[in-house]
Formats: sequence, structure tokens, C-alpha cells
Amino acid sequence: MRTSTSKIRFQKINLATIILLFILILAGGVVRSTGSGMGCPDWPKCFGRYVPPTNVNELPKDYKQKYVAGRLAKNQRFAKTLDVFGYSDLAKRIREDRSILVPEDFNAAKTWTEYINRLIGALSGLFLIATAIYAFAYRADTKWIPFLSILNVILVGFQGWLGSIVVSTNLLAWIVTVHMLLALAILALAIATYHLARVDGRPGLTVNPLVHVVTLLALIVSIVQIAFGSEVREKIDAVAGHLQGGYRDDWISNAGTIFTQHRDVAIIVFIANIVLYALVRKTFSRHSIQQQIMSFAFLMIMLQIVTGIVLSYWALPPVAQAAHVLLATVVFGAQFYLMLNLYRSVKGGMHA
Repeated sequence: MRTSTSKIRFQKINLATIILLFILILAGGVVRSTGSGMGCPDWPKCFGRYVPPTNVNELPKDYKQKYVAGRLAKNQRFAKTLDVFGYSDLAKRIREDRSILVPEDFNAAKTWTEYINRLIGALSGLFLIATAIYAFAYRADTKWIPFLSILNVILVGFQGWLGSIVVSTNLLAWIVTVHMLLALAILALAIATYHLARVDGRPGLTVNPLVHVVTLLALIVSIVQIAFGSEVREKIDAVAGHLQGGYRDDWISNAGTIFTQHRDVAIIVFIANIVLYALVRKTFSRHSIQQQIMSFAFLMIMLQIVTGIVLSYWALPPVAQAAHVLLATVVFGAQFYLMLNLYRSVKGGMHA
């Protein structure tokens, strides 16, 4: 069966979108590891401009007070929204958080690091919109591809709003974690639509249920691991702030139990994927897409372990931090794609 031009274009744009999302997550990791999250104190503009300044002399003298006031106003609106949904305690904490009253000094490197992150985010959003438009090439075959593509555009819009809250709350811990988990959801939907397009009209093959269960468990553990990793980063940010950026070698030791939990879950991730690797090798042929995905995922896990060791014993070098986040996301993406391939396996296991 010949694939139409519009369907081929959808697959290409969808794949490009997935790549862009990985780049965006890497950019976000660079922002976090370099402490550039507040490089732009407002959103969606940066210091009130579409192209940010390169020198503090380009800003008005009262720029600190101006943007603190703006964050306060946005936080008041956010707190009111939380009150409406019954989160009064959280709303109270946001209203009483004094950290947002502390202005950020202008730093050109941090400003442009955050600005580039936003540009990549905007480009990713445009590609997601294009994906949703071309998804209607499949409307006669399956309603899932158009539906999930449109849902992803809505999620990206919400993610953009949440990004503005991240800025206005001065990187409030739990919001940063939600921001990361929502990024995984957006990535997962993009991978799902790509997979559905690739297997459209192809027959399926029953697979040992144990493989499905272990794959799902491995995926869930990876998500938990990423959430713990985000909380570790939040705790370390708090420690670094308390120590005013000094005594870097002591940051991990002062992070508390969350770091131990993150390390313990990493061991569970490793064990779960060893079991999954054995099952996939036993179930599928050597050259199957399932074995290829699993081998790739396992390689990424090993590299992630290496970056974790570097972070633990070499005082959290920023390059290793960004790589650690990216590798965790790549592992998640590979496991999710494997799970999709297991549910829509083709005889011979050669589809993608």
C-alpha cells in the first residue's frame, strides 16, 4: 500500500518534533545546571523585549523592582486560582514566599541561555502545531492520530503557561517537577502519534504478557526516577542558595534522604531493565526492532549511570547534569517506544 504524500510529510514533521523535544529537554537541563532559570525575569518576553539585552546599561535603573512587582502580581492571580480549586494551603505558601522579593542581578550569559531555551521551546511548539495540521491525513484511518496531536498542542499551551508560573514563583520546587513531568507527557504523545502512523494498517502479533508487564513496570520506575531526580535538583538548589554558591563539594551530602532515594531507585531501574533485556532477547529475533530498541535503551542507562557517578564524586559539573537529564529522557522515550511496539508487534518484528 502506497503512503500518501501528506502522510509521509506528517511522519517527517512528527519525527522532527520528537528530536526538537529532546533538544528542548537538553536545553532545559543546561538552564537548570547553569542556574539560568531566572535569566529572564518575565515571560514570554525577556526583560520586556523579544530580543534580550546584552548589557545591564540597556536596562532601566529600576528594572529589579519592576520585575519583582510583576512576579508578585502574577503570583497573586495564581494563588487565587489555587484557592478556587481548594489548594488554600499551597496558595498561602505562595503568598507568603519572600524569595520572590529577592531581585536577580542581570547576567548576560544566563539571560541568553534562558532565551535560547525559550526559542527552542517556541520552535517545538510550531512543529507540534504543524504535526496537528498534517495529522488529519490519517482521519479516515484512525481518529487517534489527529486527537492525540491536537491534545499535544493543548498540553504545550498549558506547559507554556506553567513555564510563566515557574518564572513568577522564582522556580518554586514542586512546579519545576510538574513542568518536567508534563514535558515527558508531551514527548510520549509525540512518540505515540509517530508510532501509530508507522504501523497504520499493519497486523499485530500476540506477545507473552510477562514482557508487557515488565516493560510497563520498567517505564513506571523510570518516571519515578526522573521525578526523584528533579526533586534532588530542587534540594541541591536550596542547599546551594543557603551556602551562597560556595562549598560545592558539600551540596550532595546536604541534600538529605531524597538523594539516597534517587540512588536506590536507580538500582531498581537497572535491575528492571536487565530482566526486560533478557525477556526481549528471548522473545524476539536478533534483528527485530524490539531488540534494537532495548539494546539502545540499555546503552543509555549505562551512560546515565556513568554521569550519575560523575555528579556524585566530582561536585556536580554542569555538563554532566545536563547529560544526565537528557539520558534519563532518552531512556524514557526508548522504553515507551518499545512498549508501543510490543502492543502492535508485526510478524517477524521488523516494523518501527
